[in-house]
Amino acid sequence: MTKVAGTYGVWRGYKGFTPQAAREIEELGFGALWLGGSPPADLAAAESLLESTESLVVGTSIVNIWTARADAVAESFHRIDQRFPGRFLLGIGAGHREANGADAIKPYDALVSYLDDLDAAGVPKNSRALAALGPRVLELARDRTAGALPYLAPPQHTGLAHEIVGADALLVAEQKVVLDGDPDRARAVARQMVPMYLGLVNYVSNLRRLGFTDEDLTAPGSDRLIDALALHGEPDEVAAGLAAHLDAGAGHVAIQVLNEDYLAGLRILAAALPLTR
Repeated sequence: MTKVAGTYGVWRGYKGFTPQAAREIEELGFGALWLGGSPPADLAAAESLLESTESLVVGTSIVNIWTARADAVAESFHRIDQRFPGRFLLGIGAGHREANGADAIKPYDALVSYLDDLDAAGVPKNSRALAALGPRVLELARDRTAGALPYLAPPQHTGLAHEIVGADALLVAEQKVVLDGDPDRARAVARQMVPMYLGLVNYVSNLRRLGFTDEDLTAPGSDRLIDALALHGEPDEVAAGLAAHLDAGAGHVAIQVLNEDYLAGLRILAAALPLTR
């Protein structure tokens, strides 16, 4: 069983972490590293980071079920779990129809089939989690995995997700931040990333459910949308925004720092957050 340590971790594309950075993040007091960008089935990036640290949990956020075969992922999971028991969480998800083509027409059914394959290969329910935004997939995450890994969603969504998955499930809320007290400058940084998601149906549909309008969701995104999806301000303001996910029911927040020097941002945040590992 994998248990995520602490209330705050760090999210970044799996190619963006280095062993040196992982060690520093651990020393700062963050509890987990979350690897985005669809790590391949060999999970070598996760294994390398586990080798470089002593107690951090490393999770994939997420392995794409369309590009990584379940049998190969299961084999990698067992190799890693044997070496680092309880420190690896396998996060999986269905990616995006726009990127994955016709094979992704029925992502829910594909997720169920993939979880069936992981069951057959002996990957424990409590060592895996599911990328989930809508109610149906959140229910699947609750029933078939340790919990949910929502992405690009404000605390309002965290509260709704918590109602579905329940208090006993893992709920990890990803949150983008820009450490800058100048709103215009911070929004400009956020708009280098956020608009890329506004052409993806699953994210846009979820944001519409939360009350965002066509005006908000038209690239490059309204200030209201940007402010919700990329917290910005002085360190204490950002820390309060991150804590809002915990207040809404998340057990852990995966912080994605958008500043060019993300490690410098994490050092600043570490002094402002009650890091408890």
